[in-house]
Amino acid sequence: MPLPLTPLSRGSLPPDPIALARWLIGKRVVRPLDGAHVGGRIVETEAYLDDDPASHSFRGQNLRNRSMFGVRGNAYVYRIYGMWFCFNVSAGAPREGAAVLIRAIEPEFGLDAMAARRRGGDPRDLTRGPGRLCAALAIDLQLDGIDLCRANGALWLAEGGAPIGPIGTSPRIGITKAADAPLRFYERGNPRVSGPKSART
Repeated sequence: MPLPLTPLSRGSLPPDPIALARWLIGKRVVRPLDGAHVGGRIVETEAYLDDDPASHSFRGQNLRNRSMFGVRGNAYVYRIYGMWFCFNVSAGAPREGAAVLIRAIEPEFGLDAMAARRRGGDPRDLTRGPGRLCAALAIDLQLDGIDLCRANGALWLAEGGAPIGPIGTSPRIGITKAADAPLRFYERGNPRVSGPKSART
């Protein structure tokens, strides 16, 4: 393992989904693949709440969103546009239905392995945006519901390393319902943050 990676304990996760979305900035996503590890620092998140019209949980639990209603700290993975996946961290109490979307990470280890899964893409865009991130880390529906606080799992969260920069807050990207809610968090000035340049400052 290229870095000292300490798994996050479930008890350390803030119980409030908005606080969790902000707290996850600077933490790491770790994905064991082909005998090695790929991943990096989280630099952009969005919170989705149980009473949130933009959230998959707004109309209640179903087969697609059931991982949102589980224990805090599990993965919620879903497909968009028939080809991309999005990776979330379940963020509420059991049966609450909240999640934090991981929108972007700054790659730190396993860059060659990630690039091989994103053939032809701009290296700066390797994990910039939720679909690209999942493609680079081979995250798909098989990982839906996995415990992200287990170091020997197929996908997990780890403590951060270098100090993070100032954290920005903004409305979420690419939604129409509750579009003005300031529930997006990101490391200011980090080029790996998704969206236009104005969304990174």
